[in-house]
Amino acid sequence: MMAKKPPKPAPRRIFQERLKITALPLYFEGFLLVKRSGYREFKHYWTELRGTTLFFYTDKKSTIYVDKLDIIDLTRLTDRSSTEKNCAKFTLVLPKEEVQLKTENTESGEEWRGFILTVTELSVPQHVSLLPGQVIRLHEVLEREKKRRIETEQLPSTSVEKEKEPTEDYADVLNPMPACFYTVSRKEATEMLEKNPSLGNMILRPGSDSRNYSITIRQETDTPRIKHYKVMSVGKNYTIELEKPVTLPNLFSVIDYFVKETRGNLRPFIYSTDKNLGQEPNMEGRSEKWKKNPHIA
Repeated sequence: MMAKKPPKPAPRRIFQERLKITALPLYFEGFLLVKRSGYREFKHYWTELRGTTLFFYTDKKSTIYVDKLDIIDLTRLTDRSSTEKNCAKFTLVLPKEEVQLKTENTESGEEWRGFILTVTELSVPQHVSLLPGQVIRLHEVLEREKKRRIETEQLPSTSVEKEKEPTEDYADVLNPMPACFYTVSRKEATEMLEKNPSLGNMILRPGSDSRNYSITIRQETDTPRIKHYKVMSVGKNYTIELEKPVTLPNLFSVIDYFVKETRGNLRPFIYSTDKNLGQEPNMEGRSEKWKKNPHIA
């Protein structure tokens, strides 16, 4: 039987979109069967190893990942015996969970082991069975990852200087979150917008996975409609999951994006502390610059 051909890389447009969203270099990719602690069974993903993070996509053409796994704190990689032919199984042991991986063939299993161990241990493993060309690739990835780590370590000192500069007109240095952020569920956000339309029509809230965020809006049309948008935390940036994803440097920029794109039709929901909700929202304790923004007056 002829050996299976390696999977073709994603089209350049998809590659560029993923690079923009993840902001990390691509080291290796291919299909993986993944079983995380919350999964009942293995899930089939097109997987990319970018930096020290595994990004999982439903298929090769998706630009938005459905899950990701940071493996920088990998404790060990253990092989698991498998009764299936031409299949490699191993477990990633991390401080907070163990993740089972299964490959479509033994060769790709060796490659995944090699690349994962190289970026987590910062050394090319000696106990993987790879061809000379594959080993050369591991050494190239090792040098790229070392360089990336050095650049990342240098970022905090430069980012502090950048934070001193106002990135948006209404960024509130006393309150690191936009004034329309509330720790509420999707249902609660919907109720807030429906019951108090005069206070605004856009709420920023925690995402269902507690790592990311969501925007809930109430569109003022003939029949008011509620919509929800995911805002993914990607490194130090935030990506709004739209038909064409938009990546922005902070959550203030995310709110401003919705305001500007709708020409002020969307206004941040500012909940009043007054007993009479019919009055104008009490802005005391919020950013004065929110009040000065003509879009949300």
